[in-house]
Amino acid sequence: MEEFKRIARNLVAHGAIIDYYQDTMQIPNGNVVKWDFIKHKGAAAVVPVDDKGRLIMVRQYRNALERYTLEIPAGGLNSADEPTMDAALRELEEETGYKAAHAELLISIYTTVAFCNEKIDIYLATGLTSGKQHLDEDEYVQAGAYTVEELTQKIFAGEIQDSKTVAAIMAYKDKCMRA
Repeated sequence: MEEFKRIARNLVAHGAIIDYYQDTMQIPNGNVVKWDFIKHKGAAAVVPVDDKGRLIMVRQYRNALERYTLEIPAGGLNSADEPTMDAALRELEEETGYKAAHAELLISIYTTVAFCNEKIDIYLATGLTSGKQHLDEDEYVQAGAYTVEELTQKIFAGEIQDSKTVAAIMAYKDKCMRA
């Protein structure tokens, strides 16, 4: 296999969620090129399923898209060492008010492999009990319950385009079909 060699990695900007670097790379043909790299500490998400088999989703405004999106509950890790299951269950309670009696890893994804190392572990949560949302001061999130069929239709209609949510719904649907 041909070799790629990083010659330098320079921090361009440090942010609250990500750090932006510019890498100087030597590629296999000998040329030296500049590549962008976004370093992310990681995230966790959850597919909460209620006792009627519906998925609890969150509707929230996303600045990057300048619109509301329908997503699974998710959030960044508090630190790179935080167990992703702990983060997923924390986000479930914060964003929806639900607590889960059971959780298991459903799927792990890298969101944007061309320039970012963000990895999201996505858990399936069952045995839900309702409670109260604990939103951050900059969050406005509305929770709602949907069938997997409704969500699949929304994916193919282009109404759900968030990659973690699409992957999670399809993985959950596949798991249900094999059960």
